[in-house]
Amino acid sequence: MRKLFLFSVSLLFVFCFPNCTSPYKATNKQYKKQAKLYAKMIRRYPLKDSADNSPYFVGTTNFTLRKPNFVVIHHTAQNSCEQTLKTFTLPRTQVSSHYVICRDGTVFHMLNDYLRAHHAGVSKWGNATDLNSSSIGIEIDNNGSEPFTEQQMNSLLQLLERLKKTYGIPQANFIGHADVAPGRKVDPSRYFPWQTLAEKGFGFWYDTTGIQVPPDFNSLHALRIIGYNINDSLTAIQSYKIHFVPQDTTKVLTETDRKILFDLARKYR
Repeated sequence: MRKLFLFSVSLLFVFCFPNCTSPYKATNKQYKKQAKLYAKMIRRYPLKDSADNSPYFVGTTNFTLRKPNFVVIHHTAQNSCEQTLKTFTLPRTQVSSHYVICRDGTVFHMLNDYLRAHHAGVSKWGNATDLNSSSIGIEIDNNGSEPFTEQQMNSLLQLLERLKKTYGIPQANFIGHADVAPGRKVDPSRYFPWQTLAEKGFGFWYDTTGIQVPPDFNSLHALRIIGYNINDSLTAIQSYKIHFVPQDTTKVLTETDRKILFDLARKYR
């Protein structure tokens, strides 16, 4: 009897511990409820849609889940990981991301990768005009005026490697919030090591060695090729510099910038 009791307690510990100790039991319950509602919606026959004149439903056997094609990286602009987790679990905020990386490298996976997080807002990158619907959002605990920790970067690189392999995300499609929302967002900040990511295969970097820029080279055209929305050229330049020339805070393109853009445009083309 004693052995049976100890075995029962052990099972309770194994299966209950992750949830029993979580301060987010209530919001986790709401998450599961919302997920079930979406699952119910998917299971329904598409009877009420644009094909109202069809005599009956014919379900194809050839389909899969839509998969993410971009990764958008953010900094939280808050003072702690706990503050961000709370923000992302309050319904009134209507903001979220798939992952949050804390200063000690802990990674919280807050939303299934196939579901749509509210992280990019009004955004555009190349021809993509709704990044929330096609991307995974990663928030890094950082207030925007400090370097990112080594633990955070190690966890981020491991996560990006898994996401790239799992979903076949192209190298060019690892971008920042500032890239897709010029003038509206500046994250991740100038402290973010984009070159390190590019060297690992997440995004591209430049090499201006021996670069000769043609006289007819159009810098704004190059920004558009890379992916920037150039409707407001000054904010596009600002976002480009946050990502690629963080030491320069101006909105003026120099001859060095022209060389950088010429090289990048060839890689992103």
